[in-house]
Amino acid sequence: MLQRSQRVLETIPTGSLGLIPLDSCKELGQKVNDYLVAWRHDSQLEHKSTIMFNGYERDSYLIQVKTPRFGSGEAKGIIQESVRGNDLYLLVDVCNYSLTYPLYNYTNHMSPDDHFQDLKRVIAAVGGKARRITVIMPFLYESRQHKRTSRESLDCALALQELTKMGVENIITFDAHDPRVQNAIPLHGFETIQPTYQFVKGLLGSVDDLQIDSQHMMVISPDEGGMSRAIYMANVLGLDMGMFYKRRDYTRIVNGRNPIVAHEFLGSDVAGKDMLIVDDMISSGDSMLEVACELKNRHAKRIFIFSTFGLFTNGLEKFDAAYEDGTITKVLTTNLVYQAPELLNRPYYVNCDMSKYIALIIDTLNHDVSISELLDPYERIRALVEKYQAGE
Repeated sequence: MLQRSQRVLETIPTGSLGLIPLDSCKELGQKVNDYLVAWRHDSQLEHKSTIMFNGYERDSYLIQVKTPRFGSGEAKGIIQESVRGNDLYLLVDVCNYSLTYPLYNYTNHMSPDDHFQDLKRVIAAVGGKARRITVIMPFLYESRQHKRTSRESLDCALALQELTKMGVENIITFDAHDPRVQNAIPLHGFETIQPTYQFVKGLLGSVDDLQIDSQHMMVISPDEGGMSRAIYMANVLGLDMGMFYKRRDYTRIVNGRNPIVAHEFLGSDVAGKDMLIVDDMISSGDSMLEVACELKNRHAKRIFIFSTFGLFTNGLEKFDAAYEDGTITKVLTTNLVYQAPELLNRPYYVNCDMSKYIALIIDTLNHDVSISELLDPYERIRALVEKYQAGE
């Protein structure tokens, strides 16, 4: 990863930096804060002590907020300190189902809808007093409902428009299901970031006998929708790419979608090669494991699964079984969404930490410097692979 010390940040900050991680994102927010505090204490900016850099070097950039709920399930947002003139960065994980709240005599787990409402409550509590508001929402709310077929709601577009109407200037997300949803807010900032570098780093750090060339390794897209991310990884690593497409039964709907009849493969021979399956999310994981089985039936060697968001909505039992019977070797996901403790303890699981990357993005944006260099990790990945191949 590009070091913060290698960056030239001589511009005046947009405003005094403020981090607001909602309850769903507390752990990630704390890690991001720790990086920012360390970097700014160590920075050698000659103007750091002037009034233009007021509040630049602090022991914490975290701003305390609360979103308490009444017994009926209603709630409110409270900011516990002044944010006037601040450059605010709000972090929210809409997939964190571990949080609960009382609802009459029941205990209710928070849904994506609850988290999104809490985000809006905090923005409402800011009351337009901040210099700028940026929302960092790693899993884009309602991103799977990004297009309309027949008479359907356009939830993702509606949510983005709601945020911008409330004063949000920039929205940063990771591996959006369909980046074209940004067309809903053409006059505002929208960045969708790929964690390719962190995946490659996690794989090279956990497996020591990889042969990274097209004779021994191949990148696989599990469906036609994920072609672009697989093509990028294949090009960066100098590998061939294959693709599955899902043949569906359009006469039926099961659990809100047309069931998959078969996975058809397009690509060269996979026999004896390590497979890198790349996708944006593991929901139930069924289609990912079916793809892994299809590759094993074609005599693939080891199978490594890369997924930005490991939701595991149906639990880990199927992945445990696939690991035990040798179908999969490693599963790599990020800490951008909630990770259950039992997932972190699995022998096949590799956690790719994104906190340093997010801190770099926040630090750069606060100085109003271009983040283009951060969004394209090609040079950093090549350097990482060369070090690995040299045995370092």
